[in-house]
Amino acid sequence: MDISSGDISAMVFRRVVREDAAEYSFDAQMLTLFMELDGKKSLAVIAKKTGLKMSSLREAVNKLLKIKLIEAVAEAISAVDADFMDTLKRELSLAIGPLAEILIEDAVNDLGQSLTPFPTRRAPELVESLSREIQREDKRAVFKQAMVRKIKEKGY
Repeated sequence: MDISSGDISAMVFRRVVREDAAEYSFDAQMLTLFMELDGKKSLAVIAKKTGLKMSSLREAVNKLLKIKLIEAVAEAISAVDADFMDTLKRELSLAIGPLAEILIEDAVNDLGQSLTPFPTRRAPELVESLSREIQREDKRAVFKQAMVRKIKEKGY
């Protein structure tokens, strides 16, 4: 797998169990990355959590891939949970009424996604798109504030 160029922020890796893993020496960045790889978190999430730059992560991933201590997780997509979608529907319904669910479906389709699984990395974009449907400025502000809080709470 060549990750020497392109956007790797959405990629997800997991550790590979090897009996000879103790024979390899890790630098601080490799060790930090290796400990965070769980097959669920994207490199973007790991970068934010650890404070490592994407260029450092790219280098560490390359090294770990070469010695076969990690592997990419196929079709790994970090998806929003039901609680997030319920909050989205509730908050949008408060702002615009019963059309909220239809508008959410349309916005998700406009982003080229499906409701399940909807990627966490696109949650802010979905909220922004839906907020443009709210005519009253005060209701738009309340909706955005509530959803930003939920995104932060969920770590999206």
